Amino acid sequence: MRGNPPEARATRLDDRTPPGRTDTAGVEELLSRLLAEAARLDSVPPDSDFFRELGADSMIMAQFCAKVRKQTGLPSVSMRDVYRYPTIRDLSAALSGRIGAEAPGAPPPAPEAASARPVSEAAAAVPVGEEPGTRPTPSGRPRVLLCGLIQLLSYLGYALLVAVIITRGYTWIAAGDGPVDDYLRSVVFGAAVLAILCALPIVAKWLLVGRWKPVRIRVWSLGYVRFWLVKTLVRVNPLALAVGTPLYSFYLRALGAHLGRGVVVLSRSVPVCTDLLSIGAHTVVRKDSLISCYRARDAVIETGPVTLGRSVVVSESTVLDIRTAMGDHSQLGHASSLHAGQSVPAGESWHGSPAQPSGSDFHGVEAARCGALRRAVHGIGQVVVATAVVAPLAVGGLDVLLSRTPQLAAVLEPGAAALSDLGFYGGLLVLTALVFFGGIPVALLLLAGVSRLAGRIVVPGRVYPLYGLHHTVHRLTTVLTNRRSLNRLFGDSSAVVPYLRWIGYDLSHVEQTGSNFGTVVKHESPLMSQVGSGTMVADGLSLMNADYSSTSFRVSPTRVGAHCFLGNLIAYPTRARTGDNCLLATKVMVPVDGPLRENVGLLGSPSFEIPRSVLRDSTFDEVRSGAELSRRLSAKNRHNAVTMAWYLTTTWLHLFLVTVLLAAAADLYGQAGVWAFALANALLLPLTIAYYVLVERIVTVFAPLGPLFCSIYDVRFWRRERYWKVPSETYLRVLNGTPFKTVVWRLLRVRVGRGVFDDGCSLPERSMVTIGDGCTLNAGTVVQCHSQEDGAFKSEPSVLGPETTLGVGAFVHYGVGIGARVLLETDSFLMKGETVPDDGRWAGNPARPADHPEYGGGFR
Repeated sequence: MRGNPPEARATRLDDRTPPGRTDTAGVEELLSRLLAEAARLDSVPPDSDFFRELGADSMIMAQFCAKVRKQTGLPSVSMRDVYRYPTIRDLSAALSGRIGAEAPGAPPPAPEAASARPVSEAAAAVPVGEEPGTRPTPSGRPRVLLCGLIQLLSYLGYALLVAVIITRGYTWIAAGDGPVDDYLRSVVFGAAVLAILCALPIVAKWLLVGRWKPVRIRVWSLGYVRFWLVKTLVRVNPLALAVGTPLYSFYLRALGAHLGRGVVVLSRSVPVCTDLLSIGAHTVVRKDSLISCYRARDAVIETGPVTLGRSVVVSESTVLDIRTAMGDHSQLGHASSLHAGQSVPAGESWHGSPAQPSGSDFHGVEAARCGALRRAVHGIGQVVVATAVVAPLAVGGLDVLLSRTPQLAAVLEPGAAALSDLGFYGGLLVLTALVFFGGIPVALLLLAGVSRLAGRIVVPGRVYPLYGLHHTVHRLTTVLTNRRSLNRLFGDSSAVVPYLRWIGYDLSHVEQTGSNFGTVVKHESPLMSQVGSGTMVADGLSLMNADYSSTSFRVSPTRVGAHCFLGNLIAYPTRARTGDNCLLATKVMVPVDGPLRENVGLLGSPSFEIPRSVLRDSTFDEVRSGAELSRRLSAKNRHNAVTMAWYLTTTWLHLFLVTVLLAAAADLYGQAGVWAFALANALLLPLTIAYYVLVERIVTVFAPLGPLFCSIYDVRFWRRERYWKVPSETYLRVLNGTPFKTVVWRLLRVRVGRGVFDDGCSLPERSMVTIGDGCTLNAGTVVQCHSQEDGAFKSEPSVLGPETTLGVGAFVHYGVGIGARVLLETDSFLMKGETVPDDGRWAGNPARPADHPEYGGGFR
């Protein structure tokens, strides 16, 4: 597999310093030459601003930083340094001050040593105290095949179990004597199924693992199979849907977690090694936080403790690595992370990635009365609704669908040969079309009604106790109005503006661009979501317009300023201190205190100011106004309309194929019994994979992916939007942690090597990514080969060298070259154009070498 591009011969600073010149002058001369090479300039005046006067951008400066790092005798330089010291003279002075303060050319610190506490496990488990920095022997092909076979058998066994439950239950309910008897049987059956599905993962965890302990488990070993099976089961438990409620806390306790009274966990990512998780009383963990108590390094699963004290606040979009802790009454800001070995002292507030002390206050709302009785009543109410309402509706709906629909009822008749009749398929096409396309306007009416009802019940700025009427209405609104399918349908087109307005967004006076919002936009209250005129938003925006304590919540308006651009994966809080005309870079931490930032860009976590725009972003300004904009926008709207039709048609056809598969199972039920439905359940995933691989191949036949630098009003960009929207990739999550995922990656034209372990990586442009042999990709990682900034779109391939590890939540941008045996730490953001040398260890947002002086000598 391909690694880093060939490097030029390193030069020593002493070789470039003329006699009689100071070190600073020598550094200045060398940096000027390197920047001139990167920017392709004849010369670089020492006092010229990189961005405003020389026209450089972050890609050019990343290449410049890579050139500097190759020079023997110069300290490490990062993108943060470049923005902090934006002239050659300032940067030279800063680097000269570091010469001698750090050892030139010293290798980065070895990976942090794990705890020396040995734990006896299965033969596949390696004690935590093994020698630091050693890499395990790669698992052989027979071990990988055996692991995949056991995982496949587990999937088939689960398919059989579901088939047995469904067929036995439906047969029993269908034998009822009338509507009342049918309803009572549905309640009993629903309660039994719910109890089985909820208890199975808990029982499996205690039988297969017992109590989780700090261990190292080699990937693809038998010990890993147990780990994977328990992880999969605990995350598909129906109780995981009760996130943020006392039932969810009960579930975590049943799995072995140590939770105090009044704990509120709003994150949908269920912790896996729960015995290693300790959360003190009245602590709040906000949504989109990753606390799994395990990670993968060099094809080894490492488990370790995470300890949160009393009354702790863990804000949104955070990552807590293993062996981390937070003291009582401490806080961790949004878009932040704790790396292994970090501990926040009691009473302190930290933010950033990796986190550092902060003066910010992330407590969102004062407490309210919410006692044990209120929590108990709410939990009991959830169980009652699930068994007395949801289950009977689901089962009764299935009964009505099978018995009242002529096309399906014909299949159930003894001796029926409906599947051999072409008219049956025509009727089924009409039926699924009515259900699918008719469901869209019904869903839109429901969302609008629920949103406006919530606006009348939940008053902005008022503090409400949890688990009452107001909280129930608020949570229901949050769940219903964040429909990923509708966001995907309308996003990346002009239609997203009326859609967001329809569900309650305040979008001021819209300057229509055809790309005002991407396909992923989240909120907690649509009526509290305000976006200024002329603002464009990429994917992954999360508007945090509700604040929580362990006993209360409050909704507040969240306003994004006018004429801003927001990059990917941004958590935007209610108290954001950003105003108009701001550039918020990917994964930036939006500040909640200090002066109001306007007419600037913000990058990193914690964030710092960068130029709002650079010369390259104005390349296509001539098509962003006047008659030319009107003409191109009309063309884009027509192209996007066809893309939306593609998306709806492919999704509907998938529904039709699934319906045919289940109809075939029903037709064969009289002959094969429960095995017919077991086979249908087993074929459902392969059918979905084959279908969407074919869809993606068809889409890319007309528009192969490749490097791009163009306007958003260029047809090549519209075709890229079609690629993002039409082929689904959600089915890939089922394959996380299995060798089958890399097989599907290859079918999708990813250049992936052997022995790659993928625990949940996302590749928005599959065929533009190269992944070397033996790479380890953790949960929540992203390799994104594109960026949009205002009206310009840029895309280049990225390469991950052999045996590279991407830490949990790490993000790799476009045009990146990562060498062999590189470690990109937890929640790091590797910026576009960066080049990471072999055996490097990088961390931070933006990422830089772990021996950079900003880390104070490194961290564990």
